[in-house]
Amino acid sequence: MTVLFVLAMFLVFALIDWALSRGEVKVAAPAHAHAPAEDFVYGFQLPADRRYHPGHGWALRERKNLVRVGIDDFAARLAGKIDGIELPQPGQWIRQGQRSWKLFRGGSATEMVSPIEGEVLEINPEIVKDPSLLRRDPYQAGWLMTVHVPDEEGTSRNFIPTDLINGWMERVAEKLYARQPELCGAVAADAGEPVDDLAVAFPETNWKDLTAEFFL
Repeated sequence: MTVLFVLAMFLVFALIDWALSRGEVKVAAPAHAHAPAEDFVYGFQLPADRRYHPGHGWALRERKNLVRVGIDDFAARLAGKIDGIELPQPGQWIRQGQRSWKLFRGGSATEMVSPIEGEVLEINPEIVKDPSLLRRDPYQAGWLMTVHVPDEEGTSRNFIPTDLINGWMERVAEKLYARQPELCGAVAADAGEPVDDLAVAFPETNWKDLTAEFFL
């Protein structure tokens, strides 16, 4: 009788453990089923799966020591309808925070700094052929290059901390809108989105000077 009682209790505990295990799986699964949410600050898109540099470049880690690089939505809209882009060549070493590529518009050129340091492995040939991709889709089709980054930990220290990204973009947007207050009124922080060519809103400002003010 005692043996049967012990076996029955063992079976009950096993069933409870099995049920709890099923419950844990059901709760945990949705967390892996959805892609990272995309955030918008003052109408500017900031996908949560990227790391951002103060110079408005983004970095997306694809695997160990391999990082895809591009520019953020703010930079793409500020650069606007560019005529061309000059990227570093594969095999070239680029340094974090140093000028690494050029954007051309109307006979002027502006430079942007790299968000990471390493050896360029590949450049996006599509964006060289069609620079408008940078403005139309800066986070996907408009990527710039892939880079081999030997010191990922050291490089990551110079990214904007994740919990400070929204505040950083708010300050950047407010700095821009301070130059043209009516632009802010047309694009409130909680509604609408900025025009895709912000330079048009500043006809009296030299495009090169305007972009240099924000691109470091």
